[in-house]
Amino acid sequence: MLAELFASGRAADIAIGFMAVEAAILWLFGARLGLRMPGAALAAMLLAGLFLLLALRAALTGAGWPWIATFLVLALAAHAADLGQRLVRRRCASAGGGDAARPVMK
Repeated sequence: MLAELFASGRAADIAIGFMAVEAAILWLFGARLGLRMPGAALAAMLLAGLFLLLALRAALTGAGWPWIATFLVLALAAHAADLGQRLVRRRCASAGGGDAARPVMK
């Protein structure tokens, strides 16, 4: 049963589904939870994981190497964008006298 779950790529599909639920929760309830996260920050954070899961799915289902490589490059780009945004927010927080260790997502 588990072998089929992975061979078919459905394991990656399930993980992507959980990511969609996570994104919806963060988008809808993020402000209530104290996570002031704009859409661009949320997208950059989740896209890196999504592209890695798509690369996994492509590898599990026997897709050609160009698809796997494309998803991995896209994951790297999304990760770099996420890190860049976090660095800018941290510098802005420390320059403004805020707590640099606190996750300022504004």
